[in-house]
Amino acid sequence: MIDAELLDILVCPETRQTVRLAGPEVIANVNTAIEAGSVTNRAGEVVQTKLEAGLVREDGKVLYAIRDGIPIMLVDEALVLEELS
Repeated sequence: MIDAELLDILVCPETRQTVRLAGPEVIANVNTAIEAGSVTNRAGEVVQTKLEAGLVREDGKVLYAIRDGIPIMLVDEALVLEELS
């Protein structure tokens, strides 16, 4: 899905915390919320496209989507996981 060497060097652009691949349960929960129309990114835009994968920040609070194998490491595109609970 994502190259291990790339994953080793990626960090959150906001806090510089390391990131890890999101587990299938996290992706499933986010996709359920996306289907319900209740997910917005940090820029306030409604997310309409389900995730194939994602990277979770070390503190577990933020998820960066992976689309077509490319991590989208933009702060405005990030999803705040606490808001999905």
